[in-house]
Amino acid sequence: MLAAGQAHAAGIDLSRPYGDKYGCINRNGQEVAADKMLLLTDKELITAASACTFSEKQVQADGSLVVKAQCQAEGEEGESPIQFTIKRSVKSTKKLVIVDDDGTVYGEVARCR
Repeated sequence: MLAAGQAHAAGIDLSRPYGDKYGCINRNGQEVAADKMLLLTDKELITAASACTFSEKQVQADGSLVVKAQCQAEGEEGESPIQFTIKRSVKSTKKLVIVDDDGTVYGEVARCR
């Protein structure tokens, strides 16, 4: 099942942003400097050191969302392709976990208020 351009993935609704504390504070622009920041929207993933724009989203059988993105790291030229998996947290169904294709966990995010 291909869901390119669709924000709803078997219960994963990215129509409103998700983030950690600083990601949610900065969701409308850089308001607070933070070494650790994670913000997830239906179009991008932003960290303190990089910005990734989604090019394709695919819903998996287990309800997780696989996202292909082009990422630009702070201080580097050009973009790199990265694939992320977004899935529900084991600890809390209200939180999402973001993992890259190497298995590196970017972090856990909750819906911004």
